[in-house]
Amino acid sequence: MHLHKNHPYHLVDVSPWPLLGALSAMITMIGMIKWFHFYNTDLFFFGLFITSLIMYQWWRDVTREGTFQGLHTYRVTMGLRWGMILFITSEVFFFVSFFWGFFHSSLSPAIELGMTWPPKGIETFNPIQIPLLNTLILLTSGLTVTWAHHSLMENNFKQTTQSLLLTVILGIYFSILQGYEYIEAPFTISDSVYGSSFFMATGFHGIHVIIGTSFLLVCLIRHINNHFSCIHHFGFEAAAWYWHFVDVVWLFLYISMYWWGS
Repeated sequence: MHLHKNHPYHLVDVSPWPLLGALSAMITMIGMIKWFHFYNTDLFFFGLFITSLIMYQWWRDVTREGTFQGLHTYRVTMGLRWGMILFITSEVFFFVSFFWGFFHSSLSPAIELGMTWPPKGIETFNPIQIPLLNTLILLTSGLTVTWAHHSLMENNFKQTTQSLLLTVILGIYFSILQGYEYIEAPFTISDSVYGSSFFMATGFHGIHVIIGTSFLLVCLIRHINNHFSCIHHFGFEAAAWYWHFVDVVWLFLYISMYWWGS
């Protein structure tokens, strides 16, 4: 413990969670491979369970340091802000690679694809059905998370709780609809470059929605436990930034892959 320090930085204590988190992620990935090859989900769910336990304990430690021990000073918070900004920037370039691949294939379809887009035999989704509904859901959730931020800034506990809960519900609703869409899909990830591009881009976005929903759910629990104030709530701000990023990526996905690409 750094009880007597003469600097504004936070030097964290020794923690087992990074190493154990990496091992649990490896177990989860091996479990996923076992699921795909042998149709056995035991190891996958065991890995998820261990990962969840480690996440809970790691986040508990961070919450204790930032909320109760006061170790997240202004200088530390600025570092966290820049860390989140750089992380979201890296995520933007991650999705740029998917869009690059999609437009490379669609703007000049190869002769192997029949020089047509979508490739012959691919039955695309109707963009004004579930995709449009999901777009409205995500745009609405962007409004509710902004409402939550403004309510928090004004110390309105009740409205912050209501709007955050609504955002989490909309995130879960989006994931359920996308899961239904995947089950009903008339093509698979192995159906030419269209299937690969579509499921890689929308699938990774779907994972980001699940992560963002979890992020906001943790913020809701922390808010109910009075961890946030109008001047100290970067955990929630980071979640809101991430959610807006997820919103914007979906708009690009909808316009390019569902509407223009079909």
